[in-house]
Amino acid sequence: MTRHTLYASLLLAFGLIASTTAHALSYTAQDLGALNVTFPYSYALGINASGQVVGTSTAPSLNNHAFITGANGVGMTDLGTLGGSSSVAIGINSSGQVVGTSDFSGGGQHAFITGANGVGMTDLGTLGGTKSRANGINTSGQVAGYSLISGGYTHAFITGANGVGMTDLGTLGGTYSEAAGINDNGQVVGTATTTGDAAQHAFITGANGVGKTDLGTLGGTSSVATGINASGQVAGFAQTSGNTAWRAFVTGANGVGMGDLGSLGGTESYAFGINASGQVVGYSTLLGNSVQHAFLYDSGALFDLNSLVTLADGVYLMEAKGINDSGQIIAYSNEGRAYLLTVAVPEPGSYALMLSGLGLVGYVVRRKKLNAA
Repeated sequence: MTRHTLYASLLLAFGLIASTTAHALSYTAQDLGALNVTFPYSYALGINASGQVVGTSTAPSLNNHAFITGANGVGMTDLGTLGGSSSVAIGINSSGQVVGTSDFSGGGQHAFITGANGVGMTDLGTLGGTKSRANGINTSGQVAGYSLISGGYTHAFITGANGVGMTDLGTLGGTYSEAAGINDNGQVVGTATTTGDAAQHAFITGANGVGKTDLGTLGGTSSVATGINASGQVAGFAQTSGNTAWRAFVTGANGVGMGDLGSLGGTESYAFGINASGQVVGYSTLLGNSVQHAFLYDSGALFDLNSLVTLADGVYLMEAKGINDSGQIIAYSNEGRAYLLTVAVPEPGSYALMLSGLGLVGYVVRRKKLNAA
């Protein structure tokens, strides 16, 4: 066997590993439970690198309260409120700082931020109106969301580190905007109306919320951006030509280009989360559009998450809301429960191929040493 043949065999072995993994992708499913065992509703909205999950769940008071879990979804802690009856946790960063929105004692809803691991809840205020909501937070604690302004319109905002200060990000020429996500560079994504409020378009900003770029659509009138990763890839959904359907999309780095992710057989699909590898999650209607299933977009293919995980009879995942860089996914089931999906250990066949590849590597190294001697 020649050295070139060995290298070819090695590449083939690792190529087979990649192919097998792509077609044998599987997950373990973990029910995250609820704050109220009698009425066990829970809905996950955010996940960080260590698998801490945040969302909202029915509390013993029967109101919905924001929650945080420990690493890998273990345990569920009630984050309370700003003095009102209900709260929702939406975003979480690597240190466990949580953002969301809460009723407060004076009436209305305000955006909030917590300390590390969800400790404490601080009111972020508004842009002059009576309502605000925080949707995303990065590692330095910069927060993105939206607020009513004094004129009664809704505008996107960004804050400084640890939620200090609130800056109005304006619109794309219209009267409305909201921010949905932010990365560690401070690039913000969201949706804003164009001049004359003729349409709503997805947008991306530069670092620290400076400037706004209209991301366009998939040929239709409107688009919505929902998530952004470290390189500025944006996920969301947009109307297709003739406004016949909403379809999930993903862009290239810094929002360049918009690609239709297709569907699971129906006409509609919506993307909500994206990780550093460009994996995207969301949901799609099935053929006939009567049922929606959670999806994973990976390496150019759209997978029904229900085909990659084993759940109890009658239970299926309706939508996926987020994915971290380890590939852990948060999803919501038809029974009204939040789930954490974790990539399962590769199948034995993949390990065998890997060992074969490593054996070839060792053989090549030994031959090179003998030749040198």
